[in-house]
Amino acid sequence: MKLFKNIIPLLITVLFVLSCSQQKARRPISQSSGTFLKESAARNKKLIASEESKIDSIIKSNPDSNYISSKKGYWYVYESKNEQDTLRPRKGDIAYYNYEIKDLRGNIIYSELELKPQEYHVDKEQKIIIGLRHGIKLMHKKEKITFLFPSHVAFGYHGDEKRIGANQPIICTVTLNDFKPEDSKPTEQK
Repeated sequence: MKLFKNIIPLLITVLFVLSCSQQKARRPISQSSGTFLKESAARNKKLIASEESKIDSIIKSNPDSNYISSKKGYWYVYESKNEQDTLRPRKGDIAYYNYEIKDLRGNIIYSELELKPQEYHVDKEQKIIIGLRHGIKLMHKKEKITFLFPSHVAFGYHGDEKRIGANQPIICTVTLNDFKPEDSKPTEQK
């Protein structure tokens, strides 16, 4: 009887180990060939080329304007330049600016009055489009710059879900009124 009591737990353990070790990893039901990603990349390249072609025609139609190509994928021109100041906003500064947004035909989408003066904590918040995040750091106080933003550095695939459509390139005219270190902003009194 003692032998029987010792063999049963041993037999159960052996059966359990054997049943677990015989299972094989399951394969996915379908395997992707990567064609979706290739097609998506091709669509995006075509979209970017189309947007850049439209922007290029704007630049060529304004030969008196000296548009500058940025390394971040957009173009800009100075409307008014401040050559006395050398400082630019950098991480941690608070930039105070006004701007308006137009479509590539020059139609106003959002006016400066409608957008009101803005405040941006440089490189610490993401509430503004990526093109503006980079563009503001190029500016000196009291400068006004017009940016030509392809959709991928503007509102992208979703647009702004109001007036700016999906994959819509925009023209943004920005005036940097001032910028100050973050610690110089007055704190609220309780």
